[in-house]
Amino acid sequence: MLLNEIKDGIYIIHENPEWIPPFEEAFKRAGVPFGEILLTQGSINLDKEPPKGVFWSRMSASSHTRNNAYSKEYARAVLSWLEAHNRRVINGLNVLEFEVSKVAQYLALNKAGFRTPKTLAVFGKEDLLTRAKELKAPFISKHNQGGKGLGVRRFDSFEDFKNYVHSTEFEEPVDGITLLQEYIVSKEFFITRAEFIDSKFHYAVRVDTSAGSFELCPADACNVDEAPKAPALAGAMCDIGGGDKFSLRTDISANTPLIVQLEGFLKAHKIEVAGVEFIEDINNEFVVYDINTNTNYNKAVEAKAKVRAADKIVEFLHTQLKKMKG
Repeated sequence: MLLNEIKDGIYIIHENPEWIPPFEEAFKRAGVPFGEILLTQGSINLDKEPPKGVFWSRMSASSHTRNNAYSKEYARAVLSWLEAHNRRVINGLNVLEFEVSKVAQYLALNKAGFRTPKTLAVFGKEDLLTRAKELKAPFISKHNQGGKGLGVRRFDSFEDFKNYVHSTEFEEPVDGITLLQEYIVSKEFFITRAEFIDSKFHYAVRVDTSAGSFELCPADACNVDEAPKAPALAGAMCDIGGGDKFSLRTDISANTPLIVQLEGFLKAHKIEVAGVEFIEDINNEFVVYDINTNTNYNKAVEAKAKVRAADKIVEFLHTQLKKMKG
């Protein structure tokens, strides 16, 4: 398919059709047509302009786990093409770099004054054991370019980590960067995921972590190897899936100071659709640990929300299209 020849309109740019149905249903409810640009095939004539429209990037850091190893590069090419011609792109090229790098996320969050977990980024395998000695046990490891809980493990001692690094169980990160991170215990058995649309707060989801694991993916479970005695920050939560562990957190609103600060951060970085995860530690401090720019929504939560996030996104995209048309 030559992307130059697609019709004008609203398009979702992605590589995983399994995550599209909730949005497809929302478009149908609104009577708004949309198309898809699948980042596993196609081509571009760089000498010709893109179609006119609104393009929402849902590129995922975990694409390589679905045998779509090159989709991130395809996304960079497509987004570069669209932005070169000043097309309206939601979560554009700069946002993609946040999606595929937790290092980039933490640096930006720290600069903006948020508390993030103490993190060491280790390139390759040689430095892992040396750097791990700088962290107090327990500590965790995870992949810089992840999603779905990739590489997330808890270690209660340096020896446990050493054995893991030298074992066949060691997971090589797709970009070669392993993150070693302090283990943060929360005061209660849950984490919070705040959803933003048009860089504005939509709702907050309370996610029960009492089981000591993060079974939050649409398909695959994301587990911390050893269940903690108390809920802890075990790395980036996976894309939200089903289950009764999800509920609306009604005590969090657009006026909550952390949310106000997050809205400002998202607007400054042109992140228009995202789920931001944070934890409240035993000292009542908020620790922000993941920005998911390829957010999915829990069905049970959507059913209870005043306005479904999927419907709000369709409204947002349609409004952008109307503005573009004048």
